[in-house]
Amino acid sequence: MRDNTTNNTLLALGGVGALIGIGLLFTFERPPIETVQGGFRGTSMGQVYNPRTVNRLAAVNQVPPAPEPADPGGERARDVFQNVQVLGHLSVEQFNRIMQVMTEWIYPRENIADGCNGCHVPGNFAAEDIYTKHVARRMLQMTMALNSTWQVHTQEVGVTCWTCHRGQAVPAYVWSQQPVSSNGGGFATGPGEQNRPGRQVGLASLPNDPFTPYLWRAEEIRMQGRDQHPRPNSRQSIQQTEWNYALMMHMSTALGVNCTFCHNSRAFSSWEESPPQRLTAWHGIRMVRDINNTYIEPLRERFPPHRLGPLGDTLKVNCATCHQGVYQPMFGAPMIRDYPELLPPPEQRRAEAPAPGWVAGPRLP
Repeated sequence: MRDNTTNNTLLALGGVGALIGIGLLFTFERPPIETVQGGFRGTSMGQVYNPRTVNRLAAVNQVPPAPEPADPGGERARDVFQNVQVLGHLSVEQFNRIMQVMTEWIYPRENIADGCNGCHVPGNFAAEDIYTKHVARRMLQMTMALNSTWQVHTQEVGVTCWTCHRGQAVPAYVWSQQPVSSNGGGFATGPGEQNRPGRQVGLASLPNDPFTPYLWRAEEIRMQGRDQHPRPNSRQSIQQTEWNYALMMHMSTALGVNCTFCHNSRAFSSWEESPPQRLTAWHGIRMVRDINNTYIEPLRERFPPHRLGPLGDTLKVNCATCHQGVYQPMFGAPMIRDYPELLPPPEQRRAEAPAPGWVAGPRLP
């Protein structure tokens, strides 16, 4: 009897040990791991990279070859084609070129028999009958704004339709509000409920929708208060910290970087001691809010029901929509240099230029 008890105990311990071993196997990365020092030695300002992951990301962040540049001279598209509302300032050759690459970027032929039909009525390209034409028109205006007004974030790299779409009509990384759990009330329910780990927050037990408050409603992102005890309605509580940290987890995963890519490990809240990337990210958050509130959500009535989220809002963007796992989309390939058609006309660029001081960044704490 004692032998059986001993055997059962040993079997149980062996099973537990096996489970722990499997857990450790999938928790830690196997060597080699590379570290890139981002700050002064001894300050733990290092970026940790897995070469296998980097190679995999490099394969999916390739830039398609650009066609030959188009002649900017000659007749304007608005004078030759009907109902050209956004790209009419381009030459006919430029217009045809950008239409061709947009088809390849968004509606490649393996998805639709004729890619042009993704936005146009066959035989009547001037018609307004297809909702995607209205959406594409607004997305072109958005792209031009990102390459001019928001150059403080997009910088010389710029954005194109490919940045998000990558050969798909709907980008791979978009989000909408999700229904809450139906398992009754309590701790685990409510908007952005916890204990349903999602990839968007690094599979952590954090609020799984940090996008609605921070990338749509523009609530303040601050978790470290200046006082020893939080003041009433200060939004500096443990719960608020969890929401903030969920967004930070998303940004870290979306860009494939550590926290120290934007923060100083010795003083996370200090702007004076932070790397310059923190200011770029600050502008990026506000750029994403502008995209969602100015360009995407106002199109809600244009979309058919099957193109909306389960709660009826649009499919919006976050950091992963463009970055897709790397610190700069397509590892910083300056696609906009090959596609001047996606820059606004010079007179519009002057009108949209930010006021002096606007790009100076946040007021330092």
